[in-house]
Amino acid sequence: MASKNKIEYVCSECGYTSASWYGRCPSCKQYNTLQEFKTAPLKRSETKAQPAQVSAVPLSSITFDEDERICCGISEFDRVLGGGFVKGSLVLVAGEPGIGKSTLLLQSCRELCRDGVVLYVSGEESKTQLKMRATRLGITSSSLYIFCENNVDAVLRAAEEISPSLVIVDSIQTAYINELQSGAGSITQVKESTLAYMQFAKNTGTTVVIVSHVNKDGNVAGPKTMEHMVDAVLNFEGDRHIAYRVLRAAKNRFGSTNEIGMFEMTGEGLVEVVNPSAALLAGRPKDASGSCVAASLEGTRPILAEVQGLVSKSVYGSPRRTASGIDYSRAVLILAILEKRVGFKLGVYDAYINIVGGMYIDEPAVDLPVALSIASSYLEKPIPQSLAAFGEIGLSGELRAVNGAVHRIAELKRLGFSKVILPKTCMKDLKGCSYIELIPVSSLREAIKASFGEE
Repeated sequence: MASKNKIEYVCSECGYTSASWYGRCPSCKQYNTLQEFKTAPLKRSETKAQPAQVSAVPLSSITFDEDERICCGISEFDRVLGGGFVKGSLVLVAGEPGIGKSTLLLQSCRELCRDGVVLYVSGEESKTQLKMRATRLGITSSSLYIFCENNVDAVLRAAEEISPSLVIVDSIQTAYINELQSGAGSITQVKESTLAYMQFAKNTGTTVVIVSHVNKDGNVAGPKTMEHMVDAVLNFEGDRHIAYRVLRAAKNRFGSTNEIGMFEMTGEGLVEVVNPSAALLAGRPKDASGSCVAASLEGTRPILAEVQGLVSKSVYGSPRRTASGIDYSRAVLILAILEKRVGFKLGVYDAYINIVGGMYIDEPAVDLPVALSIASSYLEKPIPQSLAAFGEIGLSGELRAVNGAVHRIAELKRLGFSKVILPKTCMKDLKGCSYIELIPVSSLREAIKASFGEE
Protein backbone atom coordinates (compact mmCIF):
# COMPACT_ATOMS: atom_id res chain seq x y z
CA MET A 1 0.00 0.00 0.00
CA ALA A 2 1.46 3.35 -1.05
CA SER A 3 2.19 5.75 1.75
CA LYS A 4 0.29 9.00 1.81
CA ASN A 5 1.99 12.32 1.42
CA LYS A 6 2.50 14.12 4.70
CA ILE A 7 1.66 17.83 4.96
CA GLU A 8 4.09 19.95 6.93
CA TYR A 9 4.46 23.67 7.50
CA VAL A 10 8.03 24.94 7.36
CA CYS A 11 9.22 28.43 8.34
CA SER A 12 11.11 30.11 5.50
CA GLU A 13 13.25 32.08 7.96
CA CYS A 14 14.45 29.55 10.53
CA GLY A 15 13.35 26.16 9.16
CA TYR A 16 10.95 25.40 12.04
CA THR A 17 8.64 22.49 11.11
CA SER A 18 5.09 22.09 12.39
CA ALA A 19 2.13 19.85 11.66
CA SER A 20 -0.24 22.84 11.72
CA TRP A 21 -0.12 26.38 10.37
CA TYR A 22 0.54 29.42 12.55
CA GLY A 23 0.36 33.07 11.63
CA ARG A 24 3.51 33.64 13.68
CA CYS A 25 6.42 31.21 13.79
CA PRO A 26 6.82 29.84 17.35
CA SER A 27 10.60 29.69 16.89
CA CYS A 28 11.78 32.95 15.26
CA LYS A 29 8.59 34.98 16.01
CA GLN A 30 8.25 36.12 12.38
CA TYR A 31 4.81 36.57 10.83
CA ASN A 32 3.47 34.78 7.71
CA THR A 33 6.61 32.69 7.21
CA LEU A 34 5.15 29.17 7.53
CA GLN A 35 4.68 27.55 4.12
CA GLU A 36 2.86 24.33 3.31
CA PHE A 37 4.83 21.39 1.87
CA LYS A 38 3.83 17.90 0.93
CA THR A 39 6.54 15.40 1.70
CA ALA A 40 6.86 11.70 1.13
CA PRO A 41 9.34 9.27 2.66
CA LEU A 42 12.51 8.71 0.66
CA LYS A 43 12.44 5.61 -1.53
CA ARG A 44 15.52 3.72 -0.49
CA SER A 45 16.69 0.97 -2.81
CA GLU A 46 16.49 -2.49 -1.26
CA THR A 47 19.68 -3.54 -3.02
CA LYS A 48 21.63 -0.52 -1.84
CA ALA A 49 24.61 -1.55 0.25
CA GLN A 50 24.47 -0.68 3.89
CA PRO A 51 27.06 1.83 5.09
CA ALA A 52 30.09 0.41 6.81
CA GLN A 53 30.17 0.54 10.57
CA VAL A 54 32.27 3.44 11.82
CA SER A 55 33.76 3.40 15.29
CA ALA A 56 35.00 6.28 17.39
CA VAL A 57 38.75 6.91 17.33
CA PRO A 58 40.97 8.84 19.74
CA LEU A 59 41.93 12.36 18.76
CA SER A 60 45.65 11.58 19.03
CA SER A 61 45.39 9.00 16.24
CA ILE A 62 43.98 11.47 13.68
CA THR A 63 46.54 12.90 11.26
CA PHE A 64 46.28 15.57 8.59
CA ASP A 65 48.50 17.30 6.07
CA GLU A 66 49.76 20.78 6.84
CA ASP A 67 48.92 21.87 3.30
CA GLU A 68 45.17 21.42 3.53
CA ARG A 69 44.21 24.60 1.69
CA ILE A 70 43.70 25.35 -2.00
CA CYS A 71 44.54 28.92 -3.03
CA CYS A 72 42.28 30.31 -5.75
CA GLY A 73 44.81 32.90 -6.94
CA ILE A 74 42.63 35.87 -5.94
CA SER A 75 44.27 37.30 -2.83
CA GLU A 76 41.15 39.14 -1.63
CA PHE A 77 39.14 35.91 -1.94
CA ASP A 78 41.81 33.89 -0.16
CA ARG A 79 41.98 36.49 2.63
CA VAL A 80 38.27 36.13 3.40
CA LEU A 81 38.55 32.33 3.32
CA GLY A 82 41.42 32.44 5.80
CA GLY A 83 44.14 31.44 3.33
CA GLY A 84 42.23 29.51 0.67
CA PHE A 85 39.69 26.71 0.36
CA VAL A 86 40.06 23.95 2.94
CA LYS A 87 39.98 20.49 1.38
CA GLY A 88 36.74 18.68 2.08
CA SER A 89 34.91 21.83 3.15
CA LEU A 90 31.49 23.10 2.08
CA VAL A 91 31.36 26.84 1.33
CA LEU A 92 28.22 28.90 0.74
CA VAL A 93 28.42 32.10 -1.35
CA ALA A 94 25.30 34.29 -1.25
CA GLY A 95 24.40 37.61 -2.81
CA GLU A 96 21.81 39.57 -4.73
CA PRO A 97 21.15 38.86 -8.43
CA GLY A 98 23.72 40.42 -10.75
CA ILE A 99 26.16 41.26 -7.95
CA GLY A 100 28.92 39.05 -9.47
CA LYS A 101 28.82 35.73 -7.59
CA SER A 102 29.15 33.55 -10.70
CA THR A 103 31.79 35.86 -12.16
CA LEU A 104 33.92 35.67 -9.02
CA LEU A 105 33.77 31.87 -8.84
CA LEU A 106 34.46 31.47 -12.55
CA GLN A 107 37.47 33.77 -12.27
CA SER A 108 38.80 31.71 -9.38
CA CYS A 109 38.79 28.66 -11.67
CA ARG A 110 41.63 30.20 -13.72
CA GLU A 111 44.20 29.48 -11.02
CA LEU A 112 42.49 26.43 -9.54
CA CYS A 113 42.58 24.62 -12.90
CA ARG A 114 46.39 24.79 -12.95
CA ASP A 115 46.70 22.43 -9.99
CA GLY A 116 43.70 20.18 -10.53
CA VAL A 117 40.32 19.56 -12.13
CA VAL A 118 37.36 21.83 -11.40
CA LEU A 119 33.72 20.85 -12.03
CA TYR A 120 31.38 23.80 -12.57
CA VAL A 121 27.74 22.73 -12.23
CA SER A 122 25.21 25.23 -13.56
CA GLY A 123 21.48 24.92 -13.12
CA GLU A 124 20.69 28.36 -14.50
CA GLU A 125 22.87 28.79 -17.61
CA SER A 126 23.59 26.71 -20.69
CA LYS A 127 27.00 25.49 -21.79
CA THR A 128 27.12 28.12 -24.52
CA GLN A 129 26.41 30.93 -22.06
CA LEU A 130 29.13 29.72 -19.72
CA LYS A 131 31.56 29.42 -22.62
CA MET A 132 30.86 33.01 -23.65
CA ARG A 133 31.45 34.26 -20.11
CA ALA A 134 34.63 32.21 -19.70
CA THR A 135 35.97 33.57 -23.00
CA ARG A 136 35.29 37.12 -21.86
CA LEU A 137 37.17 36.42 -18.63
CA GLY A 138 40.08 34.80 -20.48
CA ILE A 139 39.52 31.26 -19.14
CA THR A 140 40.41 28.53 -21.64
CA SER A 141 41.75 25.72 -19.44
CA SER A 142 40.90 22.15 -20.42
CA SER A 143 40.83 21.21 -16.72
CA LEU A 144 37.55 23.09 -16.24
CA TYR A 145 34.55 20.82 -16.78
CA ILE A 146 31.06 22.25 -17.35
CA PHE A 147 27.97 20.26 -16.37
CA CYS A 148 24.51 21.81 -16.81
CA GLU A 149 22.34 19.68 -14.53
CA ASN A 150 19.94 20.20 -11.60
CA ASN A 151 19.66 16.59 -10.43
CA VAL A 152 21.87 16.15 -7.36
CA ASP A 153 22.37 12.40 -7.92
CA ALA A 154 23.54 13.01 -11.50
CA VAL A 155 25.95 15.70 -10.32
CA LEU A 156 27.46 13.44 -7.67
CA ARG A 157 27.89 10.60 -10.18
CA ALA A 158 29.69 12.97 -12.56
CA ALA A 159 31.91 14.20 -9.73
CA GLU A 160 32.86 10.63 -8.82
CA GLU A 161 33.87 9.95 -12.44
CA ILE A 162 35.92 13.13 -12.88
CA SER A 163 37.38 13.27 -9.33
CA PRO A 164 37.75 17.07 -9.23
CA SER A 165 39.51 18.98 -6.50
CA LEU A 166 36.70 21.57 -6.43
CA VAL A 167 32.99 21.45 -7.31
CA ILE A 168 30.99 24.66 -7.84
CA VAL A 169 27.19 24.39 -7.73
CA ASP A 170 25.33 27.39 -9.17
CA SER A 171 22.83 27.52 -7.60
CA ILE A 172 21.47 25.42 -4.73
CA GLN A 173 17.94 26.78 -5.32
CA THR A 174 17.79 24.96 -8.69
CA ALA A 175 18.97 21.60 -7.31
CA TYR A 176 16.55 18.77 -6.60
CA ILE A 177 16.47 15.14 -5.44
CA ASN A 178 14.15 12.75 -7.28
CA GLU A 179 12.87 11.00 -4.16
CA LEU A 180 11.35 14.22 -2.78
CA GLN A 181 7.89 15.28 -3.95
CA SER A 182 8.42 19.03 -3.55
CA GLY A 183 9.78 21.18 -6.35
CA ALA A 184 13.24 22.65 -6.73
CA GLY A 185 13.85 25.62 -4.49
CA SER A 186 11.56 24.43 -1.71
CA ILE A 187 12.89 24.32 1.82
CA THR A 188 12.96 20.52 1.86
CA GLN A 189 14.82 20.29 -1.46
CA VAL A 190 17.37 22.94 -0.50
CA LYS A 191 18.05 21.32 2.86
CA GLU A 192 18.38 17.77 1.51
CA SER A 193 20.49 18.88 -1.47
CA THR A 194 22.87 20.76 0.83
CA LEU A 195 23.10 17.69 3.07
CA ALA A 196 23.96 15.50 0.07
CA TYR A 197 26.74 17.84 -1.04
CA MET A 198 28.05 18.08 2.52
CA GLN A 199 28.28 14.28 2.82
CA PHE A 200 30.04 14.10 -0.55
CA ALA A 201 32.59 16.75 0.50
CA LYS A 202 33.37 15.08 3.83
CA ASN A 203 33.56 11.54 2.44
CA THR A 204 35.74 12.30 -0.60
CA GLY A 205 37.78 15.30 0.62
CA THR A 206 36.51 17.38 -2.31
CA THR A 207 35.86 21.07 -1.72
CA VAL A 208 32.29 22.03 -2.67
CA VAL A 209 31.13 25.62 -3.21
CA ILE A 210 27.40 26.26 -3.46
CA VAL A 211 25.84 29.52 -4.63
CA SER A 212 22.67 30.70 -2.95
CA HIS A 213 20.12 33.39 -3.69
CA VAL A 214 19.01 35.93 -1.08
CA ASN A 215 15.51 37.04 -0.13
CA LYS A 216 14.15 40.58 -0.17
CA ASP A 217 15.67 41.28 3.26
CA GLY A 218 19.17 40.36 2.05
CA ASN A 219 19.32 37.11 4.04
CA VAL A 220 20.27 33.74 2.57
CA ALA A 221 17.22 32.21 0.90
CA GLY A 222 16.21 28.84 2.27
CA PRO A 223 16.17 27.21 5.70
CA LYS A 224 18.46 28.51 8.41
CA THR A 225 19.74 24.96 8.89
CA MET A 226 21.57 25.28 5.57
CA GLU A 227 23.87 27.92 7.09
CA HIS A 228 24.53 25.62 10.05
CA MET A 229 25.53 22.71 7.80
CA VAL A 230 28.14 24.54 5.73
CA ASP A 231 31.65 25.35 6.91
CA ALA A 232 31.70 28.95 5.67
CA VAL A 233 29.10 31.52 4.67
CA LEU A 234 30.37 34.33 2.42
CA ASN A 235 28.12 37.28 1.60
CA PHE A 236 28.83 39.20 -1.59
CA GLU A 237 27.57 42.73 -0.94
CA GLY A 238 27.29 45.91 -2.92
CA ASP A 239 25.05 48.02 -5.08
CA ARG A 240 24.71 47.06 -8.73
CA HIS A 241 24.90 50.76 -9.58
CA ILE A 242 28.25 51.11 -7.76
CA ALA A 243 31.40 49.48 -9.09
CA TYR A 244 32.72 48.34 -5.71
CA ARG A 245 31.80 44.95 -4.24
CA VAL A 246 32.58 43.61 -0.75
CA LEU A 247 33.00 39.92 0.08
CA ARG A 248 32.31 39.39 3.78
CA ALA A 249 32.57 36.23 5.87
CA ALA A 250 29.49 35.73 8.06
CA LYS A 251 30.71 32.31 9.21
CA ASN A 252 34.04 30.56 8.82
CA ARG A 253 35.12 27.48 10.73
CA PHE A 254 38.67 27.79 9.39
CA GLY A 255 39.32 31.52 9.63
CA SER A 256 38.20 34.90 10.92
CA THR A 257 34.59 35.98 10.53
CA ASN A 258 35.53 39.66 10.35
CA GLU A 259 37.68 39.68 7.21
CA ILE A 260 36.46 41.38 4.05
CA GLY A 261 37.70 41.51 0.48
CA MET A 262 36.98 44.37 -1.90
CA PHE A 263 36.54 44.13 -5.66
CA GLU A 264 35.69 46.46 -8.51
CA MET A 265 33.42 45.35 -11.34
CA THR A 266 34.92 46.14 -14.75
CA GLY A 267 34.35 45.05 -18.32
CA GLU A 268 36.90 42.26 -17.87
CA GLY A 269 35.28 40.97 -14.68
CA LEU A 270 36.07 41.58 -11.01
CA VAL A 271 39.35 43.31 -10.19
CA GLU A 272 40.88 43.26 -6.70
CA VAL A 273 41.05 46.56 -4.85
CA VAL A 274 44.41 46.28 -3.10
CA ASN A 275 44.10 49.66 -1.35
CA PRO A 276 40.43 50.00 -0.26
CA SER A 277 41.04 53.08 1.89
CA ALA A 278 42.42 55.15 -0.99
CA ALA A 279 39.57 53.98 -3.25
CA LEU A 280 36.87 54.90 -0.73
CA LEU A 281 38.37 58.34 -0.03
CA ALA A 282 38.84 59.23 -3.70
CA GLY A 283 36.79 62.26 -4.65
CA ARG A 284 36.31 63.47 -1.09
CA PRO A 285 35.21 67.13 -1.18
CA LYS A 286 37.42 69.80 0.35
CA ASP A 287 36.17 72.30 2.94
CA ALA A 288 32.67 70.82 2.86
CA SER A 289 30.62 70.49 6.03
CA GLY A 290 29.12 67.18 7.04
CA SER A 291 32.12 64.98 6.14
CA CYS A 292 34.36 63.01 8.49
CA VAL A 293 36.81 60.15 7.93
CA ALA A 294 36.26 57.04 10.02
CA ALA A 295 39.05 54.58 10.83
CA SER A 296 37.30 51.22 10.76
CA LEU A 297 38.73 47.76 11.36
CA GLU A 298 37.44 44.77 9.40
CA GLY A 299 39.09 41.70 10.84
CA THR A 300 42.80 42.44 10.69
CA ARG A 301 42.48 45.03 7.93
CA PRO A 302 42.09 48.74 8.78
CA ILE A 303 39.87 50.62 6.32
CA LEU A 304 39.25 54.34 6.09
CA ALA A 305 35.81 55.41 4.93
CA GLU A 306 34.13 58.76 4.49
CA VAL A 307 31.06 59.32 6.66
CA GLN A 308 28.67 61.99 5.41
CA GLY A 309 25.99 63.62 7.52
CA LEU A 310 23.33 66.13 6.50
CA VAL A 311 20.75 67.91 8.61
CA SER A 312 18.14 70.29 7.21
CA LYS A 313 15.03 72.01 8.54
CA SER A 314 12.14 69.57 8.38
CA VAL A 315 9.02 70.46 6.38
CA TYR A 316 7.10 67.43 7.65
CA GLY A 317 5.17 66.88 10.83
CA SER A 318 7.78 64.40 12.05
CA PRO A 319 11.47 64.68 11.00
CA ARG A 320 12.89 62.08 8.64
CA ARG A 321 15.78 59.81 9.59
CA THR A 322 17.73 57.97 6.88
CA ALA A 323 20.87 55.84 7.29
CA SER A 324 22.85 54.11 4.55
CA GLY A 325 25.88 52.00 5.39
CA ILE A 326 25.28 51.78 9.15
CA ASP A 327 22.58 50.31 11.36
CA TYR A 328 19.50 52.54 11.38
CA SER A 329 18.83 52.03 15.09
CA ARG A 330 22.42 52.99 15.89
CA ALA A 331 22.09 56.17 13.82
CA VAL A 332 18.91 57.19 15.65
CA LEU A 333 20.68 56.51 18.96
CA ILE A 334 23.57 58.83 18.06
CA LEU A 335 21.14 61.59 17.08
CA ALA A 336 19.40 61.25 20.45
CA ILE A 337 22.75 61.51 22.27
CA LEU A 338 23.65 64.65 20.33
CA GLU A 339 20.36 66.25 21.32
CA LYS A 340 20.36 65.18 24.96
CA ARG A 341 24.05 65.38 25.92
CA VAL A 342 25.38 68.09 23.59
CA GLY A 343 22.32 70.30 23.21
CA PHE A 344 21.75 70.15 19.45
CA LYS A 345 18.09 70.82 18.65
CA LEU A 346 17.76 68.02 16.11
CA GLY A 347 14.08 67.35 16.84
CA VAL A 348 13.03 69.79 14.09
CA TYR A 349 15.66 68.69 11.55
CA ASP A 350 15.72 65.90 8.99
CA ALA A 351 18.90 63.83 9.34
CA TYR A 352 20.65 61.78 6.64
CA ILE A 353 23.74 59.60 7.17
CA ASN A 354 25.71 57.85 4.43
CA ILE A 355 28.89 55.77 4.15
CA VAL A 356 30.46 56.61 0.78
CA GLY A 357 31.30 53.78 -1.63
CA GLY A 358 28.55 51.34 -0.71
CA MET A 359 30.38 50.11 2.41
CA TYR A 360 28.45 48.79 5.40
CA ILE A 361 30.17 49.29 8.74
CA ASP A 362 28.63 47.66 11.79
CA GLU A 363 31.38 48.14 14.37
CA PRO A 364 30.88 50.69 17.19
CA ALA A 365 34.06 52.62 16.33
CA VAL A 366 32.12 54.48 13.65
CA ASP A 367 29.94 56.19 16.28
CA LEU A 368 32.24 59.18 16.77
CA PRO A 369 32.73 59.93 13.02
CA VAL A 370 28.95 59.75 12.51
CA ALA A 371 28.36 62.19 15.39
CA LEU A 372 31.06 64.58 14.13
CA SER A 373 29.67 64.56 10.58
CA ILE A 374 26.21 65.44 11.92
CA ALA A 375 27.72 68.16 14.13
CA SER A 376 29.64 69.55 11.16
CA SER A 377 26.47 69.83 9.10
CA TYR A 378 24.48 71.28 12.02
CA LEU A 379 27.11 73.94 12.75
CA GLU A 380 27.87 74.41 9.03
CA LYS A 381 31.59 74.14 9.75
CA PRO A 382 33.89 71.72 7.90
CA ILE A 383 36.16 69.28 9.68
CA PRO A 384 39.85 69.71 8.73
CA GLN A 385 40.94 67.47 5.84
CA SER A 386 43.84 66.04 7.84
CA LEU A 387 41.63 65.01 10.78
CA ALA A 388 40.04 61.59 11.32
CA ALA A 389 38.25 59.96 14.23
CA PHE A 390 37.14 56.68 15.77
CA GLY A 391 35.46 55.66 19.02
CA GLU A 392 32.32 54.24 20.56
CA ILE A 393 29.79 56.58 22.18
CA GLY A 394 27.90 55.62 25.34
CA LEU A 395 24.42 56.79 26.27
CA SER A 396 25.88 59.34 28.67
CA GLY A 397 27.93 60.88 25.90
CA GLU A 398 31.18 59.29 27.08
CA LEU A 399 33.67 57.75 24.66
CA ARG A 400 34.59 54.09 25.07
CA ALA A 401 37.73 52.33 23.91
CA VAL A 402 37.78 50.17 20.76
CA ASN A 403 40.24 47.47 19.74
CA GLY A 404 42.98 47.75 17.14
CA ALA A 405 43.84 51.41 17.76
CA VAL A 406 47.46 50.89 16.66
CA HIS A 407 46.43 49.44 13.28
CA ARG A 408 43.88 52.22 12.69
CA ILE A 409 46.44 54.94 13.40
CA ALA A 410 49.05 53.28 11.19
CA GLU A 411 46.58 53.28 8.28
CA LEU A 412 45.77 56.96 8.90
CA LYS A 413 49.47 57.80 8.78
CA ARG A 414 49.91 55.83 5.57
CA LEU A 415 47.11 57.81 3.90
CA GLY A 416 48.59 61.16 4.96
CA PHE A 417 46.42 62.12 7.96
CA SER A 418 48.16 64.14 10.67
CA LYS A 419 45.53 64.24 13.45
CA VAL A 420 43.11 61.75 14.96
CA ILE A 421 40.47 62.14 17.66
CA LEU A 422 40.14 59.01 19.77
CA PRO A 423 38.87 57.89 23.20
CA LYS A 424 41.21 58.74 26.05
CA THR A 425 40.99 55.14 27.30
CA CYS A 426 42.81 53.98 24.15
CA MET A 427 45.97 55.89 25.03
CA LYS A 428 47.35 53.13 27.26
CA ASP A 429 47.86 50.95 24.16
CA LEU A 430 49.50 53.69 22.07
CA LYS A 431 52.86 54.20 23.74
CA GLY A 432 55.38 55.21 21.12
CA CYS A 433 52.87 56.38 18.47
CA SER A 434 54.52 59.77 17.98
CA TYR A 435 54.28 59.86 14.18
CA ILE A 436 50.74 61.34 14.26
CA GLU A 437 49.08 63.87 16.56
CA LEU A 438 46.72 62.11 18.95
CA ILE A 439 43.79 64.05 20.41
CA PRO A 440 42.39 62.01 23.30
CA VAL A 441 38.93 62.98 24.55
CA SER A 442 36.63 61.50 27.15
CA SER A 443 33.23 62.76 25.96
CA LEU A 444 31.40 63.66 22.79
CA ARG A 445 31.27 67.31 23.81
CA GLU A 446 35.08 67.38 24.07
CA ALA A 447 35.40 65.72 20.66
CA ILE A 448 33.21 68.40 19.04
CA LYS A 449 35.21 71.15 20.73
CA ALA A 450 38.48 69.60 19.50
CA SER A 451 37.12 69.36 15.94
CA PHE A 452 35.85 72.93 15.63
CA GLY A 453 37.79 74.74 18.36
CA GLU A 454 34.74 75.94 20.29
CA GLU A 455 31.88 74.71 22.48
